[in-house]
Amino acid sequence: MSTELASTPPRNFVSRLWDRFAGLVRELGKFGVVGGLTYLVDSGVYLFLLGLHWNTYVAKIVAVAIAATLAFAGNRFWTWRDRPKSGLHREYLLYFLFNAIGLGIALGCLWLSHSALGSAWPGVFHTTTADFIAGNVFGLVLGTLFRFYSYRRWVFAPAAEADRAA
Repeated sequence: MSTELASTPPRNFVSRLWDRFAGLVRELGKFGVVGGLTYLVDSGVYLFLLGLHWNTYVAKIVAVAIAATLAFAGNRFWTWRDRPKSGLHREYLLYFLFNAIGLGIALGCLWLSHSALGSAWPGVFHTTTADFIAGNVFGLVLGTLFRFYSYRRWVFAPAAEADRAA
């Protein structure tokens, strides 16, 4: 046995984990940056429209549509820029399909808070703060988990899966 092999310490568990998941961690980081910026846009537009006394559901739909358009560009051209392009139309349609489902998740959380719980406790759940927390905190977290998986799996698929989709 050479002295070089004997003096090399075994790779620790954390190093092996990093080697295995480094790409996923980088994707999550980029997705998080894009998501954080578009969250600010979503929240700002939503609160602005609520301040103009728009219907809470319409305000949420408009805010999500604007933020989703910006998020598509950020994710296509930065987060998953190294993945093969499977056609802008296909990606855009799938992206917005999954965003619509994510919006449905956020609207479901908003409905649960505003309408279901609001009918029992209107003083608590018929407020801008309660609507914001339901739609932009709980709805956003659940919708984001769904979106990340969907985008990574079907919209910006790795090379082998993109070839099969084409």
